[in-house]
Amino acid sequence: MKAISYSAYGTAAALELVDAPDPKVGPGEVLVRVKAAGVNPVDWKLAAGYLDPILEVRFPVIPGWDVAGVVEAVGPDTFDYAVGDEVYGYVRKEWTELGTYAELVTAPVRTLAPKPRELTFEQAAGIPLAGLTAYQSLRRVNVEAGETVVIHSAAGGTGSLGVQIAVALGLRVIGTAGAHNHDYLRSLGAEPVLYGDGLADRIRELAPEGIDAGLDFHGDGAVEVLQSLVKERDRVVSIADYEAAAKGAHQLWVRPDTSDLTFLAVLADSGRLTVNVEHALPLAEAAKAWELSASGRTRGKIVLTV
Repeated sequence: MKAISYSAYGTAAALELVDAPDPKVGPGEVLVRVKAAGVNPVDWKLAAGYLDPILEVRFPVIPGWDVAGVVEAVGPDTFDYAVGDEVYGYVRKEWTELGTYAELVTAPVRTLAPKPRELTFEQAAGIPLAGLTAYQSLRRVNVEAGETVVIHSAAGGTGSLGVQIAVALGLRVIGTAGAHNHDYLRSLGAEPVLYGDGLADRIRELAPEGIDAGLDFHGDGAVEVLQSLVKERDRVVSIADYEAAAKGAHQLWVRPDTSDLTFLAVLADSGRLTVNVEHALPLAEAAKAWELSASGRTRGKIVLTV
């Protein structure tokens, strides 16, 4: 099969399109013919070695955790899916080695769910990691309908899905973003506010009685700002500030979860969750996809088509 691979920690320049052996399919797994693979910042951060202290990596690595595709084969004693089923998932395994930037990937069934029927493969591949992150962040701070939540970096891949999920859950959403993304946030159902100096004061103008929860999807001091605004200090969660727990906030590490993926698919099929695919590039242009991701200027998602 064709796959993207790297043999040591490095930058996007180290990525190669290679011929790799077809993966073996074990019990509790299915072989997925990849139609699209989602690109996330963690992909290039992992390749740079930033996560080496906590994640087991075995070289050479085929990167990627997000996938949408079709079941090609099933492993022994695996009855959850049949050949031909359309699936999507967050295929994070016990160690990093055989990822989704390939024509074929093996996936434990616990990492998959039926693909949303109303979305393309490219759109579906943009959901798993970002959508699960947003949904699990909202659940971590125990949101309830009618509450007000601030989502920091609301126009990005995770933030834009988080806005839609929060709106679907009945929340009032205030989203931080650059001025050029404010109309986009309004279209998703959020009240936009400009990030940068004075952010806390601008949020107070919109919510003078305080906010109920805060989600930090960018870092850069957002945890402290959100903690100054929430009614209960422990209702702040971050995926970007690695000192969040020491500051009294929640540090979230997203987990594969079939039921959560199924919930997101239901939202998508009911028209309450869609994916803005900003860039859809062929597999061979994975390095370009990483450069676009690292620029931090992409609205929505980047995916690789296979």
